[in-house]
Amino acid sequence: MFNAILLNKNEDGTTDARLTQLDEAQLPADGDVTIRVDYSTINFKDGLAITGKSPVVRKWPMIPGIDGAGEVVASNHPDWKPGDAVVLNGWGVGEAHMGCLAQRARLKGDWLIPLPDGMTTRTAMAIGTAGYTAMLCAMALQEQGVATDSGDILVTGASGGVGSVAIAILSGWGYRVVASTGKLAEADYLKALGAADIIDRTELSAPGKPLQKERWAGVIDSVGSHTLVNALAQTRYGGVVAACGLAQGLDLPGSVAPFILRGVRLIGIDSVMAPKARRIEAWKKLASDLDSAKLEKITHEISLAGALDKAGDILAGKVRGRLVVNVNA
Repeated sequence: MFNAILLNKNEDGTTDARLTQLDEAQLPADGDVTIRVDYSTINFKDGLAITGKSPVVRKWPMIPGIDGAGEVVASNHPDWKPGDAVVLNGWGVGEAHMGCLAQRARLKGDWLIPLPDGMTTRTAMAIGTAGYTAMLCAMALQEQGVATDSGDILVTGASGGVGSVAIAILSGWGYRVVASTGKLAEADYLKALGAADIIDRTELSAPGKPLQKERWAGVIDSVGSHTLVNALAQTRYGGVVAACGLAQGLDLPGSVAPFILRGVRLIGIDSVMAPKARRIEAWKKLASDLDSAKLEKITHEISLAGALDKAGDILAGKVRGRLVVNVNA
């Protein structure tokens, strides 16, 4: 038996989320690797699943948790053997396949990557999907030719998981980062991560003109909607915007003006289905380039029961940085 958060759908369509005990026989039969989970996380998508605020879960019952790190205890996959340390991000886990907010998970070996050398499972989950997505965004800016002397980089949703790690990565690489946040009281925290300047998110969150004063050489946006549209409208000629989130909304209420008049490039960043080679590259960079002291400033450790308590807070924007779930606490 092992502890897990289990989600069930009530007759009225609401979600019942509770901490319970399960037997390994209840884990998915289509997985070929069983891991002992050391740590998981709670991300925005996990918050949606646990609260039922959005129809994230596509199969019931469900263990949420799109991230996990731990040790292989049984494997029918040629790439993995008992004792291997592994990391899991995405692939529909916690949505259509039972996830990692539990002490055990049975997953497909093709979804796993090796824990990077020198990294602990706790550190991997302090990074989690949010940090891994931030690295994919930062890599995209670099690969699209945004250099450290190109100009300021805007990071929206700065006090959240993606934003916090993005600031730490980019400042570590030598970029000048401007952080957009609705929590101006977090200015000292954001500057400690490497932000050179802070702006209020209200500067970006309302409808604006199709083209505005050129400010940004690059942008990492986890917010979407009007915020993304305004960021595009303020991006310099030939600049690059990496979009990875929808905290403000799924819509894109803008125009083609930034693309056809300034040559702005909008790059979509998907972390869920990213190829294995790309994942390994991103995680290697995280292991080598992310300042461990800055990561610790971002990280808060909670228990499985705590994950239930924090689900609503993460949706309400009340969580700063990253929540690491010690599933054995």
